[in-house]
Amino acid sequence: MTVKVKPAVLPAAITKYSKGDSATGEVRVQAKLINAVDEGLMRRGLMAPDEVRTYVADALVDTDSVRSVLPVEVAQQLGLATIGKTRAEYANGSEEMVDLTEGAVIEINGRRAIKETLVLGNEVLIGQTILEEMDLLVDCLNRRVIGNPAHPDQPVFKVK
Repeated sequence: MTVKVKPAVLPAAITKYSKGDSATGEVRVQAKLINAVDEGLMRRGLMAPDEVRTYVADALVDTDSVRSVLPVEVAQQLGLATIGKTRAEYANGSEEMVDLTEGAVIEINGRRAIKETLVLGNEVLIGQTILEEMDLLVDCLNRRVIGNPAHPDQPVFKVK
């Protein structure tokens, strides 16, 4: 018996399949990163809006990664202070101690969250915790990130 399953929007892992020079199955999203301390100072009138450090990234959505990741150059451009070190485990099982930054505002599709990030690698990665906090789902079929259809206008948080 063959069962056909209609493709759906799933918060599921995305696997990269190499096909020539392009990777299929990748989901990328434009993410605006903002130094959260700068933004707070601006709101308090202690910093001009044009002084707030920001960075716009063509970020890879990596649902296999729990935390979000910034390359060292991006963390430096944003002026994010290192608040400590934490252990990162890679897909191959190896581990490494990496820097952990103070909070960065991450904006995707009009939704935002403030998160500490890991500093490593050479591209911005959006991990599971950001997707969950913003109530975003990965549409694997169309290779995009969308707001949860149950809450299309804004994230909804359970408090019970």
